[in-house]
Amino acid sequence: MRTEYDFTGGVRGKHYRAMQAGYTITIHKADGTIVTKDVMPKEGAVVLEPDIRAYFPNSESVNKALRCLVPLLPKKRRVRA
Repeated sequence: MRTEYDFTGGVRGKHYRAMQAGYTITIHKADGTIVTKDVMPKEGAVVLEPDIRAYFPNSESVNKALRCLVPLLPKKRRVRA
């Protein structure tokens, strides 16, 4: 970050919950037209918080870590897909 950037008063994760509920993107094209898109996270999508994302760069790494934890879960809590 550059030293002239001032984030005092900024709030981490300010829009996190709203984005999980879905959001709208408006694109203003050079020819003057406007395109509006509604975006909803796919069903079953899991959103990682920024501090966790630093350790898991892709889905494969997340799944590998979670598979290591599954044997530690109580048997009555396991759900079969």
